[in-house]
Amino acid sequence: MKELDYPFDSEDLLTRKRAIRKAIRKETEGLNLPEKKIAVLGGSTTHGIIEMLELFLLNKGIKPVFYESEYNMYWEDVMFDAGGLSEFGPDIIFIHTSTRNIRNTPNVKMSDSDVDEALGLEYDHYEKLWEKIREKYGCPVIQNNFEQPFYRLLGNSDVVNIHGLHSFVQRLNAKFYEYARSHENFFINDIAFLAASYGLQKWSDPYYYHMYKYIMCVPAIPEFAYNLANIIGSVYGKNKKAFALDLDNTLWGGIVGDDGPENIEIGQETPKAQLYSEFQKYIKAHRDIGVLLTVDSKNEEENAIAGLKRPDSILTPDDFSDIKANWDPKDLNLKALAKELNIGEDAFVFVDDNPAERHIVREQIGGAAVPELSVPEHYISEIDRGGYFEVTSLSEDDLKRNDMYKANAERGKLQESFADYSEYLKSLEMKAHIAPFEDMYMARIAQLTNKSNQFNLTTRRCSQSEIEAVAADDKYITLYGALSDRFGDNGVVSVAFGHVDEKDAETFHIDLWLMSCRVLKRDMEYAMMDKLIEKCNSKGIKRILGYYYPTAKNKMVENFYELQGFEKITEADNGDLTFELELNSALEGFSSRGIKNKVITVE
Repeated sequence: MKELDYPFDSEDLLTRKRAIRKAIRKETEGLNLPEKKIAVLGGSTTHGIIEMLELFLLNKGIKPVFYESEYNMYWEDVMFDAGGLSEFGPDIIFIHTSTRNIRNTPNVKMSDSDVDEALGLEYDHYEKLWEKIREKYGCPVIQNNFEQPFYRLLGNSDVVNIHGLHSFVQRLNAKFYEYARSHENFFINDIAFLAASYGLQKWSDPYYYHMYKYIMCVPAIPEFAYNLANIIGSVYGKNKKAFALDLDNTLWGGIVGDDGPENIEIGQETPKAQLYSEFQKYIKAHRDIGVLLTVDSKNEEENAIAGLKRPDSILTPDDFSDIKANWDPKDLNLKALAKELNIGEDAFVFVDDNPAERHIVREQIGGAAVPELSVPEHYISEIDRGGYFEVTSLSEDDLKRNDMYKANAERGKLQESFADYSEYLKSLEMKAHIAPFEDMYMARIAQLTNKSNQFNLTTRRCSQSEIEAVAADDKYITLYGALSDRFGDNGVVSVAFGHVDEKDAETFHIDLWLMSCRVLKRDMEYAMMDKLIEKCNSKGIKRILGYYYPTAKNKMVENFYELQGFEKITEADNGDLTFELELNSALEGFSSRGIKNKVITVE
């Protein structure tokens, strides 16, 4: 819904929130959105935040169910289950505290050791809370850091003097960050940045706290809720994956076809050129966190490449996974980029200075983010505040993603030289490592469950803590698959797990089966199935049940189980399918029917 895309009109959202809620609920009705139970535990009023948060999460494709603590009962809810939190069974817990909740504040009469003791007491209060959540609920936790106070008792010395509240808040925040760095599934909601960006005096206006007990002014609630929704969306794989970037007056000043590459504004010669260089540097940094860079520009390709090859250009042609510089409509180019990279059209952030082009792409490409741009001075902040690539985990695969897609392009060139596809697969010299879930890959496995949409049989979404719980449960069989070939390492690309039937120890249910789009049609699914059958046979399982739940994106795997030798046994009115494989002769059957993996060496 456009009203909920960044930048939004906060006043309009607050005024029309009920009408917008009704509209987006109707818009998302029947989409089978994943439902997530979110506990909001507040040290201040949270109801208005929850109302806004629901809108933004629905817009991201998440259906939230909320638990709201009583006012300032966040501690009691966790430590003593005062409000029924355990019965709610949260998928994620958000602790909404602020500087106003700090109990052990310093004063100038305290010794340095007294201040240190107060700091330790304040931090311990929260660490006990987090550890209790980890022990009892095992779910992701989002914790506010502390915004700076809106006053400075000691003036500029307040941030330096150990007795200053500003100094105390910074030290307390630093301890929070240290905990976050050393604990997975713990995330900081950075209200210190939000308050500073919004304007601390406006953000912390005492009127709203003393009148309504909100820690921020009411007009800032949509900004706060949007930022929080970005974290939750990232935990559940709702990030974007790629930039589709215009060139002229977007990555550089001027029109390369008219002005010539030697005359476009880039580099350090003029203030305008410096602005575009800074923007290119910001865009290029996204490659390091696994964001794919592509070009979608109305240009002659020769001119586009010449502009990117300028010695003072930060971005070069090698930085892009694909370049579409032609005179085709940009929405069609974006569709072609999605197809060639094998990612969804809704995985893109389209960046273009032309409002007409933005409108066309927004109307024609459902789900793609199309940030509004004003002037080059604001390009970075306008895109950055959109939170399209919010980082809650950063795996080795993320760091190598651009190289992996470039290697895929090389595989594509090789494929074109083969008339026989099976011979092409053999030429790749593929090797797979398939094993039960391991600690070092838990984050990547969870990430795949939340990001894989096309080759995903049941589209079950899991947090890392849920993946860890499955791996620790004896009734489950878990498998991950990593694939490499002559062009490089693809990393972990496939995940499957299922459970033994509680009433029938000879029946096994496949709960989740998925594969990364970058290794489609490489026969990895057959190697994974061979290993799963081997595991099932070792446990005396005689019957495997597989499930397919249709979505708007996973039509390609509708016949997956039949291709693997299963028989369809039920079909529900909503399209849900159940398949069965009898294991009495499964291994012989796989061999005789020729569908056993033949091209991947499994280690």
